[in-house]
Amino acid sequence: MRFRQLFHLVALATILSLPASLVRADGSSESRTFRQIIQNQMQAFQRGDATSAFGLATRTLQKRYQSPDVFIEMVKRGYPPVYRPQSVTFGKIKDTDFGPVQEVYLIGPKGQNWLALYSFEQQDDGTWKISGCYLTKSSGLAA
Repeated sequence: MRFRQLFHLVALATILSLPASLVRADGSSESRTFRQIIQNQMQAFQRGDATSAFGLATRTLQKRYQSPDVFIEMVKRGYPPVYRPQSVTFGKIKDTDFGPVQEVYLIGPKGQNWLALYSFEQQDDGTWKISGCYLTKSSGLAA
């Protein structure tokens, strides 16, 4: 467990320290695509539509969580601000060694501020899917 936490902290520090030249324009086609994918998944969570939410994740994540029901339970328990946000504000997209990462500022169900870093992976058919989400408390950056 400690290794996982350390890995996430190192990944977060790496992502947040990237030079501005690696930040994508907010109006880019990929930016709109990433935002739409995240919005679609959050809407699926709101509807309790585990199958649709699961379908927006990469095959690697689907193999890890094995079924839509297991996936949505993991999100409910481990990512309440993503599962039931009060507010969602999109930040910048950064290119990383792990692929593009979209910043998302959230106000969670208990009114606390969070930063979610969504990573994406382009599929063989050219579409994008969510490859991960790192969630950390934020210092009030959500709007």
